[in-house]
Amino acid sequence: MTVLTPPPPAVAPPAPEPSPEPQPESSPRAPRAERAGFAFTGAALCVLAALLLGFAANLTIVGHLQHARDQQTAYDELRRQLALGIAPVGQQTYDGNMLKPGAPVALLRIPALGLKEVVGEGTASGVLMSGPGHRRDTPLPGQAGTSVIMGRQWGYGSPFNDLHQLPLGSEIRLTTGQGTATYKVTAIRRKGDPLPPVLKENEGRLTLITAEGSPYTPSGTLRVDATLTSGVQPAPPRPLALGWIDDSEQAMGTEDAAWLSVFLWSQGLFLAALLTMAAYRAWGRWQTWIFGAPVLAAFGLAVSGAAARLLPNLL
Repeated sequence: MTVLTPPPPAVAPPAPEPSPEPQPESSPRAPRAERAGFAFTGAALCVLAALLLGFAANLTIVGHLQHARDQQTAYDELRRQLALGIAPVGQQTYDGNMLKPGAPVALLRIPALGLKEVVGEGTASGVLMSGPGHRRDTPLPGQAGTSVIMGRQWGYGSPFNDLHQLPLGSEIRLTTGQGTATYKVTAIRRKGDPLPPVLKENEGRLTLITAEGSPYTPSGTLRVDATLTSGVQPAPPRPLALGWIDDSEQAMGTEDAAWLSVFLWSQGLFLAALLTMAAYRAWGRWQTWIFGAPVLAAFGLAVSGAAARLLPNLL
C-alpha cells in the first residue's frame, strides 16, 4: 500500500531589504575650513586686544615708567660728562661728531613747578618719549639767540603738563657743559598772541613749547618765553643752520620713519597670535594663556610703542 506524503508548504521568498536612503556627501574640507576660520578670527581678536591694551599702557603707566628709567640713565650720563668736562656745548661732541638724537645736553630745573628733567638732543617724537628735547638748530641754553626746548603735555611722564601755570617772573635754570644759565619768564603765548621782541646782539632767550588742550587730544601749542639773566656763553660754530631740521622735529610733528618698525612688529604680533590659537587647540585654555599672554603683551607693547611715534610729538 502506497503512503502518500503531503507536499512541503510553499516557502514565500524573502522580502527585499529596503535600500538605505542616500546620505549627503560629507566634504572633508568643511572641518578644515571651519578650523582655519576659527583660528584666524581668534588671532585677529588677540591682535586687537594686544594693540588696545598696549596703547593704553604706553600712554599711561608703561610710558611713565619708561620716561623715569630713561631720565635716570640720562642724568647719570650727564653727571659723568660734566665731571669729565666733556659735556656738549654745541651741536657736536667734544671729539667733533654730531650729537646723536636723545644725547643729554642740559639739566632743566623750574623751582616754581618742582620740575627737574634732563634735556635730550632733538625734538622728534621718539626723543620726547624720554623727556624734554632741545631743538637741534637752535643754540644751547645760556648762549646768545633763542634756545628752544619742547616737551610732552600728557604722555611719557608729562613733564610740561603744568607749564601753563608758570607765573610770570619765575626762574628757570639750565645746567650745560658751560655752567648754569638763569632765565626769567616774561610771557606765556598761544596762537594769535604777539611775538616777543627781536633779540639784540649778545642777548639770549629760552622758549619752552608743549601741547595745549584736553588729555591726548591737543588743540594747539603753548609757548613760554624767558629772558636770559645770567652771562652769555660763547657758542661754537653750528653745522646745522636754523630751519635745517625735518618736519618730524617741528612742534606737533610726527615721525613717519616709524612705519617700518610698526610693520615689522605687527608681523611678529600676528604670528604670535596664530601660534597662540594653535596652542589653544593642542594644549587647552589655561596652559596656552600662561605662556601666550606674556608673549602677546610684549608684542602689543612693542607695536603700540612704535605706533606712538606716529602721533604728535607734544602729545
